[in-house]
Amino acid sequence: MKITFIKPNIGRLEHSLYVDQGRMEPLMLGVLAGLTPPDVECVLIDDRIEPMRYDEATDLVAITVETFTARRAYEIAAEYRVRGVPVILGGMHVSLLPDEAAMHADSLFIGDAETLWAQVVDDARQHRLRARYQAAPGPAQLGGCLPRRDLFKGKGYLPISLLQFVRGCRYACKFCAVARYFDRQHHVRAIDAVLREIEAQDRRMLFFVDDNIASDHAALADLCRALEPMKVRWVSQASLDITRNPKLMDLLERAGNWGNVVGFESITPASLRDGKKSPNLPAFSGYRDEIRILREHGMQTWAAFTLGYDHDTEASIAATADFALEHKFAFAAFNILMPYPNTPLYEQLAREDRLLYDGRWWLHPDYRFNHAAFLPQHLDADALTAACHTARTRFNSLAGIARRFSDPRTHWRSLARVAAFATYSLLFRREVQRKHGMRFGLR
Repeated sequence: MKITFIKPNIGRLEHSLYVDQGRMEPLMLGVLAGLTPPDVECVLIDDRIEPMRYDEATDLVAITVETFTARRAYEIAAEYRVRGVPVILGGMHVSLLPDEAAMHADSLFIGDAETLWAQVVDDARQHRLRARYQAAPGPAQLGGCLPRRDLFKGKGYLPISLLQFVRGCRYACKFCAVARYFDRQHHVRAIDAVLREIEAQDRRMLFFVDDNIASDHAALADLCRALEPMKVRWVSQASLDITRNPKLMDLLERAGNWGNVVGFESITPASLRDGKKSPNLPAFSGYRDEIRILREHGMQTWAAFTLGYDHDTEASIAATADFALEHKFAFAAFNILMPYPNTPLYEQLAREDRLLYDGRWWLHPDYRFNHAAFLPQHLDADALTAACHTARTRFNSLAGIARRFSDPRTHWRSLARVAAFATYSLLFRREVQRKHGMRFGLR
């Protein structure tokens, strides 16, 4: 038996498939391959960097689906089904919109697949796949399983290993699909399993792809103590409340944490309240203290901003870019507020009749990447799109990169950090222009 695991692309540029220059390992597909019996041949096709091989014989196709890749995922599924190959779809988008996904697949996996994947494989052997498999979100990755990282070799992924410690997040941000999927719960993986996974590979630069590695401060502190003697370097995604825990900040620094993706979201308190961004609101002072603490601990911060709240204007978006440049963040994302399906934000905008593209922007043939998908309060959709693109362009300009690089407390701490800053800054600069306005799917 043979299973083909597929990571879909987002879409196309002009008449060719977009090639993602910043691609990272599709960790969860490696996990599923690791849970597959050894007598089953496993193949990975990453649509972001290599051509599809539709006519290559296989017994089952497993496709992971995100909202941004749904249109392309369904295209790929259709090509295999026409050839008589059964297709199972999984991923968060499938779990949030199972009835939509069911129109494009022979089988669905709803929830976290690890606990039932062996059953899926056995059913596929017997040619009796169920229409749906469902597992509640639960423990992060089975402890005894190591991802099949051999499937990643030769694909040209960035030189950083992905792994996971925590799934889910205890916060309830209005725009976040993770909060809806996990129902504000988080699940912590056994530290021994994490250490075994690190020891099983050569790389010492790690990315914990956790939704919020700081969802449980006590668990994160235990992880840091375990990582300290391993001398690894790592980054993750963390809420700002870590800065209000001095002991944890010290542990993070000693454990080799270079920095984190941090959801600042907005510099306007009213927008933070609208988005229910609770970890950012206590004693709000323009993030002055939080940024100072991050810098004192030498952390390179990837600041994530979400723009398009009802209080946002062109001036406030420009001010957000000024703020990011002033504080010399290593990297920053200026994301348009996206109404992800089944989130409280989506439901609110639907009630107010403010959704564009028939409310299904992820499938609409006219939608373009990084464009607004709803009607803002104080801007029209095109103005919001343009203002966010301008912010990205300014931040990632050569002048912006030079200005940010001038912070010796974070970017100059080692030659490795200098190299990382330079490499990723130039990569993101290129991608800002290449991806803007890209079509979803290939057709």
